[in-house]
Amino acid sequence: MRRVNGVALLSRAVVCMGSSTAVGGATQQRLVQAAMLSTCSNSNPLWFTRRLGDHFGLSKPSVACIAGGHVCFSSNATSLAQEMHAQDKFLPKDVQLYQYEACPFCNKVRAFLDYYKIPYKVMEVNPISKKEIKWSDYKKVPILKVDGEQMVDSSDIIDKLFQRINPENNVINGEEEKKWRGWVDNHLVHVLSPNIYRTASEALESFDYITSHGNFSLYERIVAKYTGAAAMYFVSKKLKKKHNITDERAALYEAAETWVDALKGRQFLGGSNPNLADLAAFGVLRPIRHLKSGKDMVENTRIGEWYTRMESSVGESARIEA
Repeated sequence: MRRVNGVALLSRAVVCMGSSTAVGGATQQRLVQAAMLSTCSNSNPLWFTRRLGDHFGLSKPSVACIAGGHVCFSSNATSLAQEMHAQDKFLPKDVQLYQYEACPFCNKVRAFLDYYKIPYKVMEVNPISKKEIKWSDYKKVPILKVDGEQMVDSSDIIDKLFQRINPENNVINGEEEKKWRGWVDNHLVHVLSPNIYRTASEALESFDYITSHGNFSLYERIVAKYTGAAAMYFVSKKLKKKHNITDERAALYEAAETWVDALKGRQFLGGSNPNLADLAAFGVLRPIRHLKSGKDMVENTRIGEWYTRMESSVGESARIEA
């Protein structure tokens, strides 16, 4: 696997282009990258790789990639070319994501779409009325519509899309990848709410972000910010007890360190390129990255370098205007 966004979720550029153009442009760009990366340089190799990485928005190569004064990326280039060939087989005309901006499971799906440069429209759901999804029997988010077909549940959505991008791949997950995707869904997400709603001020900070990005009228925004923050402050205490969390920040830091340990010195859990577990962990962490809890996490654990590599690898958002 190899590809897509990252910057902190709070500052996302909107790409305004037709879906076929967006996919074609992304494909061309990455094939150019593949061609560039399959060359070798024996002149100032480290400088060359850094400049190449900076120019194309790629993560910096490890020293292990530099041997005998030569910089060789042929294996990565092959992976990129193969992936682009597979992705060309899946070119949906209309992808719509029904979501809450700060929902970690919605952000998992967005990270996948961004990584694979699948253009999508966002339909922000009003959490009070949910009028945007009244057409569906499923009343949770995310909901993804792909050329009219409804998909639900973040992990199931990602599995279905991955199989369509890679139709020859009968095994979606290796054992390690499957284990850590489960860890993201069953552990990592559960330490987030007690942290982002840990104090009254943090709860207000979170809801200020949620309501400024959500589908709210001015009145709903004001009501939701203060009533929602107050409600979630108390709900987070119940979640803390439910999941046997005694110290919110300690639990968050431990989860971050657990993830870094799982990398075993690799750039990503997937090796030289992110896999579905990397995208899942990155996706659920994006909503908190620039909140106080996320800043504390990066400052007090080793996860920052991996997160930065993921931002670079995921690249810019594939989101287009509705």
